[in-house]
Amino acid sequence: MAEVQVSGQPGHCTLTAQAGIDSLQAALDAASANATPEFEGRGGDDLGTEIANTLHRIFNNESSVDLRSLCVSPREHCWVLYVDVLLLECGGNLFDAISIAVKAALFNTRIPKVRVLEDEEGSKDIELFDDPYDCLRLSVENVPCIVTLCKIGCRHVVDATLQEEACSLASLLVSVTSKGVVTCMRKVGKGSLDPESIFEMMETSKRVGKGLHSALHAVLHQEEGLGPQRQKVGFLG
Repeated sequence: MAEVQVSGQPGHCTLTAQAGIDSLQAALDAASANATPEFEGRGGDDLGTEIANTLHRIFNNESSVDLRSLCVSPREHCWVLYVDVLLLECGGNLFDAISIAVKAALFNTRIPKVRVLEDEEGSKDIELFDDPYDCLRLSVENVPCIVTLCKIGCRHVVDATLQEEACSLASLLVSVTSKGVVTCMRKVGKGSLDPESIFEMMETSKRVGKGLHSALHAVLHQEEGLGPQRQKVGFLG
């Protein structure tokens, strides 16, 4: 189980970020020792780095999130989003759960509307609108979710438990959009995968990914429809 929080602050665009590209940063904030004893002390650092790198590979493109909507002033200022992940329980299928939580958090993210004011000397200041509820929403239509497929013998397993993961020598992490488009793929584990198995696993990930997105979208819109009556749970609720 993971909790995800998205925060944002105005930042400076890089020369390659003409309109907010590369303004989404993902990192594992902390791994609770309650998730697994392996996280005690600095035990979770390696896993944290691995998760952060995986999220960076997924979102390091222009199609996953419409980053141009984060632009405040082209080539000068943009909103920088920080995705913090807190692991509370590790029961297998970790990357899939985190990707679902990240998409849900981005769905609930609101970006305050701002305006750029320029004085007589040419200096620019960013000012928030008077209405705190006047915000922008991110489109999460193309935000992918990860589907992990564990190769066990001649078959592959989706949504594997810790016991099933222990039986697998090689796994394939596939990020899939709601339309079934594969945006990123990564092999983990010491075992090998033959080309035929990879093709079968990719086809399975597309089918499973589309169903996952459909179910997630339905839950998110249903929860949003509850308005202030919806129940808030977790430390970040």
